[in-house]
Amino acid sequence: MAKKKRQKRFQAIVAVKALARERLGSPPPGRVSEDDKKKKARSEKHKLTLDRLLDPEGPD
Repeated sequence: MAKKKRQKRFQAIVAVKALARERLGSPPPGRVSEDDKKKKARSEKHKLTLDRLLDPEGPD
């Protein structure tokens, strides 16, 4: 004969979250925000040279 499945311990936080989901519905999926360092590194592939920085017309 197979063993009975052990009942999980009661956790208040699980019960509260379940009630909230029941009343309000499930929350919208969150989006992962990009790191500022990674975003900056991706946009700046080449650093500007001194000549371009000192150019009065601009860095373009």
